[in-house]
Amino acid sequence: MARKPSLKSERVASIIKRCVSELLTTELNDPKLGFVTVTDVEVSNDLSFAKVFVTFLGKQERNDAGLRTLEKAKGRIRSYVSKHLDTKKCPELTFLQDESLETGNRIESIINKLNGKDD
Repeated sequence: MARKPSLKSERVASIIKRCVSELLTTELNDPKLGFVTVTDVEVSNDLSFAKVFVTFLGKQERNDAGLRTLEKAKGRIRSYVSKHLDTKKCPELTFLQDESLETGNRIESIINKLNGKDD
């Protein structure tokens, strides 16, 4: 059974999401990133790890290149985030592709086929 996140970890996740989004739109001008969106952040209850879920506009190759670019910029991103957190230690960031949109589209496609609505 999954633990419910603490109020502090939810607050830290919100700050991380805002900071990473700001940094991606204003300062990281790498063309490999393309159009990237931070969809969610999950922080461990001890605040030592954060999973940053992102989506990219485009094909899988762009997603892979974008994730590699984010991994290379992880130190800079973490430094920026740490300036906005009021914790002793900044969580270790891990960037993951958010696949919920694709999963939702697949489910919708299956439901439409079952109902006879081929698009």
